[in-house]
Amino acid sequence: MLISPAYAQTTGAAAQASGFASFLSLAPLVLVFIVFYFLMIRPQQRRVKALQDAVSAVKKGDSVVTAGGIVGRVTRVEDVFVEVEIAANTRVRIVKATIAEVTNPMSAKPAND
Repeated sequence: MLISPAYAQTTGAAAQASGFASFLSLAPLVLVFIVFYFLMIRPQQRRVKALQDAVSAVKKGDSVVTAGGIVGRVTRVEDVFVEVEIAANTRVRIVKATIAEVTNPMSAKPAND
């Protein structure tokens, strides 16, 4: 009445076809993961590696931006800390890991004024 009749599962060629059909149902998920990897994950890993290299190579005179938005010029570099001059005669010590961007003032382009 309310229950539909149950059919026995076929064997042989139909069972092999259902295995291929289950593979085809997973194929879009695999394809989406591959696209995400090449369009999102891989470029992000490259940016992180480039930032880590720049932070480890920071030197006196470089201009840095911290994760908190403080902009300044590096005056002293230590193993873990960096001393940054944020205004005339105003120096702060920051942790190297909080540096979000490193720019070399020699390679910076002047504004088109």
